[in-house]
Amino acid sequence: MENLTQKLSKPIVEKVAIVGAGPGGLAAAIVLRSQGIDVQVYEKAQEFRPAGTGLGLAPNGLNFLDAIAPGIVETLKSSGCEVHHTVLKNIQGETIQTNATKYLEQYGQPLLTVWWYHLQQVLASRLPSDIIHLNHRCISFDQDENGVEIHFDGEKPVYADLLIGADGVNSVIRETLFGEGKPNYIGSMCWRAVIKYHHELFNDYELVFVKGNKQFMYILNVGGGYTSWISRKLSPDYSLSHSADEVKSRILHELADWDESFRAVVEATPAEQIWEGPICDRPPLTHWSQGRVTLLGDAAHPMAPAMAQGVNTTFEDAYELGECFSQSANLQEALTNYKQRRLERTKIIQARSALGEMRYYDDTSTSPGQTEQRQMPLNEDFSKWLYNYKPSVTS
Repeated sequence: MENLTQKLSKPIVEKVAIVGAGPGGLAAAIVLRSQGIDVQVYEKAQEFRPAGTGLGLAPNGLNFLDAIAPGIVETLKSSGCEVHHTVLKNIQGETIQTNATKYLEQYGQPLLTVWWYHLQQVLASRLPSDIIHLNHRCISFDQDENGVEIHFDGEKPVYADLLIGADGVNSVIRETLFGEGKPNYIGSMCWRAVIKYHHELFNDYELVFVKGNKQFMYILNVGGGYTSWISRKLSPDYSLSHSADEVKSRILHELADWDESFRAVVEATPAEQIWEGPICDRPPLTHWSQGRVTLLGDAAHPMAPAMAQGVNTTFEDAYELGECFSQSANLQEALTNYKQRRLERTKIIQARSALGEMRYYDDTSTSPGQTEQRQMPLNEDFSKWLYNYKPSVTS
């Protein structure tokens, strides 16, 4: 009966605009549309094109994805890759440690590696294509007690009852609300790409972690014959290369002493497909909303990728935001509840992730799974707290 009454009662807002069509924006759109809300998504990219990195979908993220869009996790299992075995190597290619992952046994969900772009496509396929508006770069918004007017570069303004900023670490929405300026560089430079490539090690392992001196590399099988490689280096200040060719020669120079099998995957990557950039986060906010505007995912809590929790916490956000909408009497109450459900948890994960990023460069840590937890008390308790997180079941 409860569900029927929910369906019959009018949603607390009629029209929602989401800026950003990454996994977070799309997941939020799926959740809110299921409540009968008119949702429109605005994305600055001119087209959906193969982009992004290899992601680890952890048990907590999968629990929430399952609740957001039933069946989607099964789809991702067939297009992505379930990680059963990981290996730690040194730069000469010698094996230091191999691990069988225990996620499924311990937390009831596997660790899935997927390509960001494939994840985006799978989520987008759950939405009518006419609600996703590409080539819409948000430049500002104005709001009053009745609504929000959102402005785009070269496009007509749009009106909504609520604006959700799901526009990432360099969020225009967050900047307009809080004016913090540039994100905080945490001392780690990154190069990465996803290419069609079968690494020889994938016959035995789905995830390869190579530890060098103040530098490391992940090689992930992300399914469908695609390989994601990610290399990061401790670097007190960052500088960006001037051209794609310079990016490629720079990363190959960084890997000059590395075993040929690790260099080969970089050599096989077209220069213009290599992303180079700084690893950044921002200090936790004390609130994510102002009036009729709120934030979600990296726009709300950008974090270092050390624990691979960026996208996983984003799915938690999207689901919890939807719950707050269906259980609150009005918008302000919903946004207050959203903050209370999310702020503390994401703050802890942000702090652990920043610490984990620097722990990667310690000489003592031995494997990617232990890197962020090695010298930390409560590592098992922390893992349980992190991965066992599930949507609360409302009767």
